[in-house]
Amino acid sequence: MKEKRGFGGVLRALSHYFTFFVLVAFVITCCMMLFLNILADSLQISFSGENISLAAKVTFWNVILISLLFTVIDTVRRKWTVDRPVRRISEAAEKMIAGDFDVRIPTTSGLVSDGKFNEIIECINHMAKELSGVETLRTDFIANVSHEMKTPLAVMQNYGTLLQAPDLPEEKRVEYAKAITDASRRLADMMTNILKLNRLENQQIYPKTETYDLGEQLCESLLQFENVWESRGIEIDTDIAEQVLVSADSELLSLVWNNLFSNAFKFTERGGRVTLTLTADGSYATVRVSDTGCGMSPEVGAHIFEKFYQGDSSHATQGNGLGLALVKRVVDIMQGEIGVESTVGVGTTFTVKIRREAHELEETR
Repeated sequence: MKEKRGFGGVLRALSHYFTFFVLVAFVITCCMMLFLNILADSLQISFSGENISLAAKVTFWNVILISLLFTVIDTVRRKWTVDRPVRRISEAAEKMIAGDFDVRIPTTSGLVSDGKFNEIIECINHMAKELSGVETLRTDFIANVSHEMKTPLAVMQNYGTLLQAPDLPEEKRVEYAKAITDASRRLADMMTNILKLNRLENQQIYPKTETYDLGEQLCESLLQFENVWESRGIEIDTDIAEQVLVSADSELLSLVWNNLFSNAFKFTERGGRVTLTLTADGSYATVRVSDTGCGMSPEVGAHIFEKFYQGDSSHATQGNGLGLALVKRVVDIMQGEIGVESTVGVGTTFTVKIRREAHELEETR
């Protein structure tokens, strides 16, 4: 390969030299003929064949030397202004092909290179940065999915082995079967959430807008957790404005409320309180879901909308870290806003703002 490149370089050098030779020969010949004709006419001189032959030989060697000088200068210029940036770009491209997206190409000086190369270099550096981010997300996603799948699979495997015992009591058999069912349900929920999140992020789910009463939807979603708050003695406090109409996809928004309520009850201890409020103004319907749970630090709060992130590992078996990522994506699709306020040991409040349409506002007035 190197021999072919070396041979190709020699051919390019000879080609450049021949080009300069022809160009210089043409220019000098024309200039010499013009000069001699003017000189002969002005001084009334006639040149002999010997004079012309000597001048032709000197001119020929001058053409050879000047062509050689131009070739050397052009080679050096190309090496600094073309070959060096092209080599840097090629080396960086080869590294990216090999999977190294941390490579960055230094820009060249404007004095020794064409500024257009810097535009190409900046584009490649930006592409490498984006690919590096995508690769990091892909690697983290695979690692997180693998980690999340290990726990329920291990539970199913272990309890499945225990169920094979011939003298297993009926009470233990029911307990182990329930553990397997819960683990399989958690695994199925995680796969469902992954598919939903993937479809949302790839814009394969398009909102089906309809006008409906948001307060009624919130009450229906909250009632789904009635068994949870009754069994754990959690107090429910609601303040829901009436006739708050929104124009949105009710199915997608139900994912938001179900996930927020699920989180509120998951982190609220026995005897705690969960509060739901709904207010509305001229532009937004605002929903607040508060709990008196363990709360979280600002460091944890900054990452809770990331996929698979779980700030409280003690509750990791009750979720898969995808719920709030789904919530954030749905709210973004609805062109709404979501925020969180939390204090460790006090509780957490999620605030969701859903945009309202002008014609619906007329109906509520």
